[in-house]
Amino acid sequence: MATTSVPRSRLARTGLLATVFICAACGLVYELALVALGSYLIGDTAAQASIVLGVMVFAMGIGALAAKPLQRNAARNFAVIELALALFGGLSVLMLYAAFAWLHIYTFGMVVLALLLGGLIGAEIPLLMVLLQRIRKQAAGSAVADLFAADYVGALLGGLAFPFLLLPFFGQIRGALIVGAINAVAGLVLIFTVFRADLGRKSRWGLSIIAVVVAGSLVGAYVYSDRFEAAAQQALYASPIVYSEQTPYQQIVMTETIEPTTVTDLRLYLNGDLQFASVDEYRYHEALVHPAMSGDRENVLILGGGDGLALREVLRYPDVEQVTLVELDPAMTDLAANHPKLVALNESAMSDPRVTVVNADAFAWLRDRTTQYDAIIVDMPDPDETSTAKLYSLEFYGMAKRALADNGLMTIQSGSPYFAPRSYWCIYATVAETGLQSTPYHVPVPSFGDWGFMLTAKGSAPTPALDPPSALRSLDDATLAAAQVFPPDQQKIDVPPSTLMHPRILEYSQSEWRSY
Repeated sequence: MATTSVPRSRLARTGLLATVFICAACGLVYELALVALGSYLIGDTAAQASIVLGVMVFAMGIGALAAKPLQRNAARNFAVIELALALFGGLSVLMLYAAFAWLHIYTFGMVVLALLLGGLIGAEIPLLMVLLQRIRKQAAGSAVADLFAADYVGALLGGLAFPFLLLPFFGQIRGALIVGAINAVAGLVLIFTVFRADLGRKSRWGLSIIAVVVAGSLVGAYVYSDRFEAAAQQALYASPIVYSEQTPYQQIVMTETIEPTTVTDLRLYLNGDLQFASVDEYRYHEALVHPAMSGDRENVLILGGGDGLALREVLRYPDVEQVTLVELDPAMTDLAANHPKLVALNESAMSDPRVTVVNADAFAWLRDRTTQYDAIIVDMPDPDETSTAKLYSLEFYGMAKRALADNGLMTIQSGSPYFAPRSYWCIYATVAETGLQSTPYHVPVPSFGDWGFMLTAKGSAPTPALDPPSALRSLDDATLAAAQVFPPDQQKIDVPPSTLMHPRILEYSQSEWRSY
């Protein structure tokens, strides 16, 4: 190996610290990408973040120890580590998506990849410390301060770039591939310029060959990423995908059957969870909406329901004067307003002049409301993720109570009293804790199973009733009365309420649905 001394210039030292900055940004993006992917595919953001970060930090410590014998050839080994990080970090999302879609080993693959990436990231700093000291000798404390300052500031860049640049403009797969390429370029530029003299001829050729392989892998994956994603998505769904979009908030997928001998069935999935099937969604939405519309209904609030199907049912009443629909994701409301298949299903509800669409987080939006509504429809996704559990909390229902008129009615979609009984009765207990009174009821929805709701009011528990302008397809007075009867094996369970600080609903939901 050549032993020519490294130029001890300020420019060389600045270049090394800039590389530390870039590598730290790339490392944090890899971590965030694994957390985000797990939350989309598996749910439970808190658990995914804990596993990924815990495993990676552990592996970083192991990597730092493992880097001790590598310090002898610090320049060459640092370049190899950066190329390995570029390859495995860049391909991480793609590989884990494949493990989820086809191999069904996502969690195992995620832990293995987190260990690998964490080990490689942990090995960076010891090698960079050696290289920094070769440029200019300085006290250990000062060297550590310089390296960690660049590292932490770089992590800030990565933390901001992932949600605000990479995810919305490139998506998870291509975003990771771009970061992998940046990682490789940063490491190679440093070694082949500042520390070129530390590399022998064989090392230079070897690194060049490895760099070509890594570049080819990343570029090829980038070119074919759309086709890969389409194939992987299709592997998760029984029917052909007719629409797919990854938004900053969720993955939206619509599928549709195409067999000529069957009824056409349009289905909407958010993060892989079924939201409706067109063949029977009316059973769900009639049960959700019409009991709340049996009283005053001039001013109606819908929380969630961005597909416009609950809104369709509300607008059947000619005496409704104003409807406010609060949905977090503007991509969802745009889809409901513009996609021909969804517009046909919701009967152009989003274009009705009585409707005001607000794209905001319902929890934050309710905090600032002083308006009271005659009827409130709460049509939120199931509480199986950290982000949705707060929408089933004591605090949320307390704010909803404040927004409900004294004579108003509120219905809440409450999950399945059969498949998830503790979750269902936890919602009942949480609403009761606010002082609201509820009447539970449930109806069969073939795509979902036995599905439950709560009709809620101030004062005494309301009696579910119907007052539709025309006959409904699945509900009448007799079936609604029967819906309030629960069989012996589905009787009320005494469980504590769910709060922001203790989201019991999340624990119940994840443990119960995991069995099915």
